[in-house]
Amino acid sequence: MSAAETSRHYRALFISDVHLGTRGCQAELLLGFLKDHDAETIYLVGDIVDGWRLKRSWYWPQLHNDVVQKILRKGRKGARIHYIPGNHDEFLRNFIGTHFGGVEVADSFVHEAANGKRYLVIHGDQFDVVIRHAKWLAFFGDKAYVTALGINTWINFLRRRIGLTYWSLSAWAKLKVKNAVSFIGRFEEALSGEARRKGVDGVICGHIHHAANRDMNGIHYINTGDWVESCTAVAEHHDGTFEVIRWVDKTQDGIAPAKAKEAPVAA
Repeated sequence: MSAAETSRHYRALFISDVHLGTRGCQAELLLGFLKDHDAETIYLVGDIVDGWRLKRSWYWPQLHNDVVQKILRKGRKGARIHYIPGNHDEFLRNFIGTHFGGVEVADSFVHEAANGKRYLVIHGDQFDVVIRHAKWLAFFGDKAYVTALGINTWINFLRRRIGLTYWSLSAWAKLKVKNAVSFIGRFEEALSGEARRKGVDGVICGHIHHAANRDMNGIHYINTGDWVESCTAVAEHHDGTFEVIRWVDKTQDGIAPAKAKEAPVAA
């Protein structure tokens, strides 16, 4: 693989829903992605650290610390780092308006793309009716999600043994269960509506672990996806176009960092 293939530079990178501090976090894959991708500006679009899970049970391996150090190192080398807390790292909302370690924390940002289009960058949990009105149900759903990820670990262990690629049980369920599909649709409409009310051209969000890049009635809707199920990020090229980068591949010994699988899309 040439140096050009292994080192990509973008105008901006958008990453969300990493869930550091959980066993489901694909920290090794993210570290490989960060080693091979640089940008002038990096947006951390919420749920980077999973405070909900850490409060119940501490889990923080060295690999998770390596991810944090890698991001901070990019900041020291000149990248602007913007952090938008989500619901799982809501404890950081106490620090909105501050800078620490070269990282600026805010509830949302407006990102201006190279082509002049303006994007609201926000995690999106504020538009999740379960989070807003029945947080206890969100905690219950989180426990069910952890169970699904545990099952998924064993499924993928067996799949690797027979030479198959990674497969996400929870991602598959989202696309098969009618209520989940309906929830995703309502979430996308709500975020697109908020962008329209703010008078911007698009919205870049996370929260629902479902990457997307499409037009929603004249609003450019972009979702960064996650680093638990799908291992996706969003990049802005230097011409102002955006793409979803999918960073999952298999090796003979299991899943490991590999060449990015990219799907370019127009802004």
